[in-house]
Amino acid sequence: MNPARQTIALAAVGSMGKFVCEELLADDRFDVVVISRGRDPWFTSRDVPIRVSDYSHDSVLSIIEDTNASALLSFLNLNDERYITIHRAFLSACLASKTCKRLMPSEFCGDVETWPDRPRFYGTTREPFRQILKAEAKGVEWTCIENGWFMDYFLPKEKSYMKPVPDEFPINLDTWTARVRGTGDEPQSWTLAREVGKAIVALLGSKTEWEPITYVCGQWGTYNEAIKTMESFYNRPIPRTHTPAAEIRDYVAANLDNDQVYAVQAVMCDEWSIDGATAVPKEKTLRQREKYFKDCKFSGLEEVLQMAKSKEGVL
Repeated sequence: MNPARQTIALAAVGSMGKFVCEELLADDRFDVVVISRGRDPWFTSRDVPIRVSDYSHDSVLSIIEDTNASALLSFLNLNDERYITIHRAFLSACLASKTCKRLMPSEFCGDVETWPDRPRFYGTTREPFRQILKAEAKGVEWTCIENGWFMDYFLPKEKSYMKPVPDEFPINLDTWTARVRGTGDEPQSWTLAREVGKAIVALLGSKTEWEPITYVCGQWGTYNEAIKTMESFYNRPIPRTHTPAAEIRDYVAANLDNDQVYAVQAVMCDEWSIDGATAVPKEKTLRQREKYFKDCKFSGLEEVLQMAKSKEGVL
């Protein structure tokens, strides 16, 4: 590791984490170390150092101290009590560390201040850990990144590291169909994963104090509007079905104790959408854009579709 650079530790790196990793590698202010349960060829092929860990306090502390990491970013995508247990270990490692005094837990949700329990399985994992951070993270700077839906789900799968989620996202590119939740006029927000990654790097390079919740957004809109944009861009109608809001709410209410079942989680994401809880708050998002992200670009859906058409590979 270059002592003139900040070392950023990335833990449990998944699809979103790959974008952050690439943006950090492209920035000469930073070095990267990946903390993982195993060795992924995606990282070894890019000469990214990997430290194998069980995500315990002792293991993570040893790694961040050995590498002189200044920040720990988590991309751990678990929806049960393990999320809290492992993130507690990440926090306690930062608290004990001499150098690593910044933490970003794995979030990537919507308006969590108005809707802290949406989707429901975040209400039993992310929200409790947010409260732990508020109570216990003395001396550790932290923020939760919230971006609404990833705009990548509008794109062909070869254009993103993000895996398609056809049971959660209303538009299925493989079948070229849309299942509209509620009226389709509920507010939403979408952000390209690459641009979320660039925003995270901007925060890591910022000397301005972080806020507990940080919002980014490429576009606000509704799914009826987004479907029309897709139809216009591809000059092809998208057949639609509709799931009434009452049906979604009744299903969720009957299955609150089954939130570890993926089919139930998918409908809880439907509820997240019909509540408008995916839409990050516009006034605060634009204020934070001016505060932290003056040099970052946030693209709208039509622009991203054009980028995907004109550029080879992952956006």
